[in-house]
Order: sequence, then C-alpha cells, then structure tokens
Amino acid sequence: MKTTNTASHQGRLRRIEGRHNALVKELRKAFARGEPTSDGYCAVEGTRILEEAIRSGLRFRAVFFSQSAENKAERLLPQIGEHVETLLLPDKLFATAVPSESPQGVAALVRWKEFSLDDVLAKAKSGPLLAIAGVQDPGNLGTILRSADAFDAAGVVLGEGTVSPFNPKVVRASAGSVFRLPLARTKLNHAVARFREDGLRLIGTSSHKGVPLNQAKLDGPLVIFIGSEGAGLPRDLVSQMDELVVIPHSPRVESVNAGVAASIVLYEAARKRG
Repeated sequence: MKTTNTASHQGRLRRIEGRHNALVKELRKAFARGEPTSDGYCAVEGTRILEEAIRSGLRFRAVFFSQSAENKAERLLPQIGEHVETLLLPDKLFATAVPSESPQGVAALVRWKEFSLDDVLAKAKSGPLLAIAGVQDPGNLGTILRSADAFDAAGVVLGEGTVSPFNPKVVRASAGSVFRLPLARTKLNHAVARFREDGLRLIGTSSHKGVPLNQAKLDGPLVIFIGSEGAGLPRDLVSQMDELVVIPHSPRVESVNAGVAASIVLYEAARKRG
C-alpha cells in the first residue's frame, strides 16, 4: 500500500527543469519582495511552516519540492488537496528560488488575509492589541507575533517603518503564528485616534522610565505599543500614552530587544488577566 501511495504522489508532481517557468518565477519574485504577488499570494518555505499554513486553512496556489526532498511529498500532499499545482525542481533550481541558507526543500505560494484596522479593533474586547512602531528586524517581529499568539493578543497593528509581516524571515521566526493573528498595516497616528474613539488605554514601553511592569495596570481594553530596536517609541507617540511601563533589568544592560520586551509585557498582561 505504501508503494502505491508513493507512486500516486510522484504522479502528482510535475517536474520542472527551467528557471523561466511562470510559477518558479513568481515564487522567486515573492521571496525577493517579501510582499504578496499581484494576485495576493506570498512565498513561504519549510516543512513546519507549510504544515502550519495547512492547519490555519490557508489557500495554496502551488507547492514546490526539491529533488532531494521528494520524499516529503508523501506526507504533505494528502493534506494540501487535489487541486493545487505541485512541482518537483532540481536542487539547483530550487536553490535559485528560495533564499534560505539552509532550505528544507519545500516551499509554497499561499494566500492569507490581511485585515483592516476596523477588523482588528473589533477584536479588542477579547484581549490586548499590539501596536508596532518601526520594528525593522524580521526576527524581532516574528518573535513578537509568536508571543502575541501564545499570550492571546487580540490583534496587531503594524505602523510605518515596520518590516512586512510577509517577509519570509518574519514568517519563519513567527513559527506560523503570522497566519493566525489579525494584522493590519496603517499609520499609527491615525490608529491612535481610532483607539481613543474606542475607549482603549494606550500603554507605551520604555527602556529607561515609566511604571515598573509588575505595577502597571494591564487589564481591560488596551493597546501595548512597542518601539523600534534603536530609538524606541517616537516622541509624538510617547506624548499620547496613558502610561509608560519599564521592564526592570540589570544596569549592565542598556535595554532588552523589541522581541523580548514585547514577550515579557504580553506575558505579564496575560498573567494579570488570569
């Protein structure tokens, strides 16, 4: 029976040899841009990320396997469905399309929903919102999104200057959490006005001054603002916060990075909510 299944999976794989195949070109372009293609598909790679995309109910346009990872098709194809293009590429061709330094031999074009600010605000009663002000490191943003998912944040608003959530390094660092969280991209000064209209408390994070985190009021509808790695929150945003909180830490360290700070604050907010 196993031999029959393997044969049927191999039969589904369309072998591609040329780098000018339209889907290969689209995958390469989507990875390079770190943004959706013109018809809304994003590039992802890695077995675990594909499995998270499947569990999250995302729509697949195409799935790509390298020759050396062909055995992974037996496990993944039954989960993907019958009506998705599945391609088998020589290892060298796969490597030209997938930028990872250690590719796992599996990649895909997937589509997931990008939310509006109204969509995210509608979820604010179920947990805190996060507002990200200029976090540029993909690893940091991915960590923030993973922690937001782990500690039940209701949604995330990404301000100007923040790395794209569709960047493949963000997707990988988030371990698939990016697929499940309501994410909206907007200008934060516009968002602040909307937060106020909806009665949300604005909590800013600071590395030097503010209420110690364990004393901060973190219950009720609120938005937690996380600033950029170097400069923190812009002054015009700091002046609009209802409260600034600081994470006490050793004076030997100037500050913790944005991903760590967001994770600690989200954990404390979740602990106080019980």
